[in-house]
Amino acid sequence: MYIRPFDPWKAKLCTCPFKYTLNVYTGCDHACVYCYITSYIPHAFRVRIKEGLLPKLEKELRKFDRRYIIALSYSSDPYPTIERELGITRKVLELFKRYDIRCLLLTKSDVFERDLDILKELKCAVGITVTTVDERKAKLLEPNAPAPKDRIRVLKKAKSEGIPVYARIDPIIPFYTWGDFDKTLNALSFVNHITVSTLKLRIDSKRRMFAKFPELMEKLWPLYEKGERIGGYYYLPRELRIKILQEAERKITERGITFGSCREGYRSYPSCDGSHLVPL
Repeated sequence: MYIRPFDPWKAKLCTCPFKYTLNVYTGCDHACVYCYITSYIPHAFRVRIKEGLLPKLEKELRKFDRRYIIALSYSSDPYPTIERELGITRKVLELFKRYDIRCLLLTKSDVFERDLDILKELKCAVGITVTTVDERKAKLLEPNAPAPKDRIRVLKKAKSEGIPVYARIDPIIPFYTWGDFDKTLNALSFVNHITVSTLKLRIDSKRRMFAKFPELMEKLWPLYEKGERIGGYYYLPRELRIKILQEAERKITERGITFGSCREGYRSYPSCDGSHLVPL
């Protein structure tokens, strides 16, 4: 099955409403230093197509309960570099349109601009992840992803087309992206909903962070050593996490934007993931 219930691990702190997910590709070439998929996808930063995806997906969609949302996607970005040429995600969206599927799309790319003509006809909400609007920091953290300013430009265009839009400021990294939070939030002040999440490290992402940001990690890792270990992830100490989340929530809601948090054991309203924006 290509369409699967989200969060098969039933993570302790996940508060997502029930939904399904579809990863159009296997792997993601954005190669974000903090990425978690390297812990369970072999050769995770090399993108592969799924042979026979479209006809098999159509068979699944014929039987799919249309009350539910399909999210694109949480393990592999639906818009890797090769999507510009292959257009497989576009063909998936065309199937969604044909079968009246409710869709929650999340990306770190600007390629979805090409598909706004379809997206505006779907029951969908579209979101981008922006870790920081500092272009230098973003390039170091997300070496192959399009620049944040390009993602934001296209999301504004999506909103102008009448598409509900949301964003993730994720992950928040103390001593690094947290200092840019106000600037990042200001750049995203046009969205309907923002989800935040603090940096959570696994063994592999910890190793990459130390290799690329040794000075940062000298300050950051002692905090994680004092923190929690939840579901295979290293978390910041709860008191520090809650302080960051409370401040982020205050700043977001002051702008009239609804607030969500992801796998934090903290509150969200009306949803953590922005799924409340998807039309019925």
